[in-house]
Amino acid sequence: MDAQGLDWLLVPLHQLVSWGAAGAMVFGGVVPYIPQYRDIRRTQNAEGFSTYVCLVLLVANILRILFWFGRHFESPLLWQSIVMILAMLVMLKLCTEVRVANELNVKRRLFADKDEEIKVAPRRSYLDFDPHHFWHWSSFADYVQCVLAFTGVAGYVTYLSIDSALFVETLGFLAVLTEAMLGVPQLYRNQRHQSTEGMSIKMVLMWTSGDTFKTAYFLLNGAPLQFSVCGLLQVLVDLAILAQAYIFSRHPPKPAPHTAHPTSAKAL
Repeated sequence: MDAQGLDWLLVPLHQLVSWGAAGAMVFGGVVPYIPQYRDIRRTQNAEGFSTYVCLVLLVANILRILFWFGRHFESPLLWQSIVMILAMLVMLKLCTEVRVANELNVKRRLFADKDEEIKVAPRRSYLDFDPHHFWHWSSFADYVQCVLAFTGVAGYVTYLSIDSALFVETLGFLAVLTEAMLGVPQLYRNQRHQSTEGMSIKMVLMWTSGDTFKTAYFLLNGAPLQFSVCGLLQVLVDLAILAQAYIFSRHPPKPAPHTAHPTSAKAL
């Protein structure tokens, strides 16, 4: 009787916890990027953040949405992908604007002591198909067009092959495998420069806590196996990045001779 008498309290409480967990899944993924976004806006320097992180998340979440059409999974995971795509586009817009503005400022300084007109750098577009400038274009519109083109092609292939169970499962595996590689561009960038300067430690700590929560959510809610594997790989990469931050702070590289700091350099 006591247990039945508490149903009026336990049932709404369980529902409230479920809603809270679902809300955390939908919006929790974008929270780690808020400190990095604020740092970039404050310093007007996006060099420390690898925009290839945005590329990885855009591809992974587009593929995850397409996977949903072949094999429905929980709605919060679907909405998480939509929110993440929008957040990565916002990050790309800021990084592109900051990088282009800094490139122009460098040119102004170079021509400050010369009676010459400032030459505008050649516009880099994804339609140039130049691998050296891939994902390092001059306009945010190029990123949007590239994302739309990828979505259109992937969506068309999915439409033609949606009845194939093998294709659907492969699509889901590619989606989570791509997402599992989220931190790899940042990991590589840090190792290449032997420094984590410009990278928000708060962002990585939130990655770690969020990925741990997400992996537990997948396991407890019986999500497809691909999602659990993705979460475990992400946690391992997050820990590796935190280890880099600790090691590089303890053993910083020797300062190089002072030169002009080209903020247009790729983060990866």
